[in-house]
Amino acid sequence: MNEQYLTQNVFDQLLAPYEITENRLCDYLGQLTPARNGFSDIYFQHLTTESWSLEDSLVKNASFNEDQGVGFRVTEGERTGFSYTNEFTDSAMRACIASSKSINNKFQTNAINRIQKNLKMDRYIPENIMNLMEDQSKVELLADIDGIVRSLDSRVIQVQASLHLNHEYVFFCNSSGVFRGDIRPLVRLNLNVILEESNKREQGYVGVGGRYTIKQFKEKIAEPEYLAREAIRIANINLQAIEAPSGEQTVVLGPGWPGILLHEAIGHGLEGDFIRKQTSAFSGLLDTKVASELVTVIDDGALAGERGSLNIDDEGFQGLQTVLIENGRLVNFMQDQLNAGLMGAEQTGNARRESYAYPPMPRMTNTYMMGGESDPKEIIATVNEGIYAPGFSGGQVDITSGKFVFSASEAYLIQGGKIGPPIRGAMLIGDGPDVLKQVSMVGNDFELAPGIGICGKDGQSVPVGVGQPTVKIDMLTVGGTGLA
Repeated sequence: MNEQYLTQNVFDQLLAPYEITENRLCDYLGQLTPARNGFSDIYFQHLTTESWSLEDSLVKNASFNEDQGVGFRVTEGERTGFSYTNEFTDSAMRACIASSKSINNKFQTNAINRIQKNLKMDRYIPENIMNLMEDQSKVELLADIDGIVRSLDSRVIQVQASLHLNHEYVFFCNSSGVFRGDIRPLVRLNLNVILEESNKREQGYVGVGGRYTIKQFKEKIAEPEYLAREAIRIANINLQAIEAPSGEQTVVLGPGWPGILLHEAIGHGLEGDFIRKQTSAFSGLLDTKVASELVTVIDDGALAGERGSLNIDDEGFQGLQTVLIENGRLVNFMQDQLNAGLMGAEQTGNARRESYAYPPMPRMTNTYMMGGESDPKEIIATVNEGIYAPGFSGGQVDITSGKFVFSASEAYLIQGGKIGPPIRGAMLIGDGPDVLKQVSMVGNDFELAPGIGICGKDGQSVPVGVGQPTVKIDMLTVGGTGLA
């Protein structure tokens, strides 16, 4: 699918019903353009969301929501004027233009000429899953999973299953003449299971999601029994777990979802706004060694069907693959147009916003560490005493210092080069730059997480992807309630 087709489709669906023409948009942009050292843009969005949740074998919640609006932005140097409205009327939009221009009274009317580039837009197919699945089939899917979980283990006391569907139209235009539209599908299936044994309760969580067609989604969940067994397995492991030891430990991170630690502890610090303002632990370190030579970190919005993938970012630029750290050397940052311009850098397709009601900022898409050459079993075999952590839940990070705290949702002791008993309550404590330098082995088992990530920044949430191979970190502080 190409840019021209998608853009015209979005224009017909989103703007034409309100008699918004290309000439009218050019007029708006011409009025917004600052006299010097700036740019302006307009972002239209229509978002449909639908959620179904099942608890105790009953549908506990079903919601459907539609929202649409348009945001107007003008920048001049470091100053930004932004306003939005959910009315697609000429009067409402001109009021937004006047409000956005209040940052300065030096504006000039410019002629805007549209640029035709005809990008290839093939990261996902713009199919509306929620319209192609009957409501009854959505409920039956959740009910089937609930029944499978309960049939597999008599210790199950609670099952929570939920299905979330999004379908989004976006249209973007700016004072440089970029006019582009995109249609973005998104789906996520969550399953949480609670087991009880000997008056003790523990939970196990799994999920799957991405920018899928209905066929792709059904292929991902072709065997719901696998999801059921995986949730039960994690809950059972937590039931058997002993208290985590505390102190300095060798830590081996598993493949896939543990990439969330990379995302939070390292990725945010490589976003252009933090770098420009010098509030990142990585400020001033471009072209220097910041990690083990085994470490290569990439942000990639071009992956097919992944949760954080984008045909175009929220400034109308193509989503790209950007190498951030290459063989331990910091080589690039993630940029939107504003921060790239102020830093004299290249825009990388990382401008993102939660909705039309927010201005964009540099954000991650799918961020991961590349695989290495080591066999994962060999990595474990090199550790006499340590911790293996293949799953994480929540965490916190300080961007300025790089210091982080993460909670492991699934973890084990490593004893004599073998994975030992499961542990609970393990907290990994450290700082991103130091952890990168402590990486001594990288596995050949690279995986992307199953597509359930949500990233928050400055009050805005966006879908993201993470991933990594098995990684050995020689020394990391582990907080726990047991003895080291």
